[in-house]
Amino acid sequence: MSTQTSIQTSEKPLGRDELAQLVARDIVPGSFVNLGIGQPTLVSNYLTEEQNITLHTENGMLGMGPAALGDDVDGDLINAGKIPVTELPGASYFHHADSFAIMRGGHLDICVLGAFQVSATGDLANWHTGAPDAIPAVGGAMDLATGAKDVFVMMTLLTREGVSKLVEQCTYPLTGVGCVTRVYTDKGVFLTGPDGVTVRETFGCTFEEIQELVPLPLKKAEWAPQVTRSLL
Repeated sequence: MSTQTSIQTSEKPLGRDELAQLVARDIVPGSFVNLGIGQPTLVSNYLTEEQNITLHTENGMLGMGPAALGDDVDGDLINAGKIPVTELPGASYFHHADSFAIMRGGHLDICVLGAFQVSATGDLANWHTGAPDAIPAVGGAMDLATGAKDVFVMMTLLTREGVSKLVEQCTYPLTGVGCVTRVYTDKGVFLTGPDGVTVRETFGCTFEEIQELVPLPLKKAEWAPQVTRSLL
């Protein structure tokens, strides 16, 4: 076992762009990746040419680039969240049904999704809170959660009410069962699976402080980055 006493790698919690940069750095070079609506779309802005990542968007495109700005904005070139994007050399377009076949057929190495809740064993709830006035919108989330080889989640650790989104069991309707392998939050990175939750690193707080926030047993990673991250 590691004798390491701290896995804190940042003096403060990470902002959305800092977290997106961290996720981008962790994606294995050469991967085929889908970025979900919301926070995950920011990841595209921090992928490097050297990583050779191919981005897929469920509305029918492979080879998506970063978000489009200024003169690069083309109203006909958008991602699944209707955000204008750029295309990289070799980009291709195809029918919506073919796009879902890519998702369902196990052709994506990683998808990065937002979430309302993630359970200790990697169950994902990200399409409906069950509230009477909520509008359920699952989109392609179930297909991605089931079809991608790895599912990463990006979310704040706590709700606006200060309740942990990382839970023993999800209370919201499930998107996928046991599908999430890694959870990136403003306060730490968590690895999930059949054996429970391991904290890889923390941001702006200690392992002990994270344990006080999350209502389930946490394990400390045997390895974690040894230096404070230089982000942005």
